[in-house]
Amino acid sequence: CFCIGAAKLVVVVAIFLLTFYVISQVFEIKMDANLGHIFAHLSLKCCYFLLTATKPPRYKCGISKACPEKHFAFKMASGAANVVGPKICVEDNVLMSGVKNNVGRGINVALVNGKTGETIDTKFFDMWGGDVAPFIEFLKSIQDGTIVLMGTYDDGATKLNEEARKLIAELGSTSITNLGFRDNWVFCGGKGIKTKSPFEQHIKNNKDTNKYEGWPEVVEMEGCIPQKQD
Repeated sequence: CFCIGAAKLVVVVAIFLLTFYVISQVFEIKMDANLGHIFAHLSLKCCYFLLTATKPPRYKCGISKACPEKHFAFKMASGAANVVGPKICVEDNVLMSGVKNNVGRGINVALVNGKTGETIDTKFFDMWGGDVAPFIEFLKSIQDGTIVLMGTYDDGATKLNEEARKLIAELGSTSITNLGFRDNWVFCGGKGIKTKSPFEQHIKNNKDTNKYEGWPEVVEMEGCIPQKQD
């Protein structure tokens, strides 16, 4: 209520100042140059205050609310069909996206240091026409304490085998066992996690409910990742 009242007051003041200044110019009312400058400056200040007072705050990665201390903000989205690639953002740093040209068909992975929030690596693995072996080796090489973010693009499941799914499940995923052809999926977990991750979204490929022909709608997810403590 206070903000609304203040905004209304600013509007009234701004209109008054601008009206007075314009009238003085139209009717050539003599006014000290400095005074005229002051009126114009105050009008602009009032307008600026009004805009900034009513503008909603922006949080890291564009998430809906600020994260508490010792947490990392993140936001991510799966790919849209086989047209728009996935996007992964951590602490206001876009790690992977189509604009950065570092995403590809399959499963896109970003590794982040669980203590510092710094990016360790970003890679994508083609799970339609590629080989799952390099992906398995990559998963095995992830160090304890690493935050792992994954998002599908086009198809991320055809070449997945039991070993790869088991390694991803050990990162905290529950949906990986059911990930199928052209499903959309985003996941955030960690190496050495003791529980199942709360950060996971999965939409099945279903011709009756798909938003795009042959692909389900994009899945998005945001949240606050606890910083790893010693």
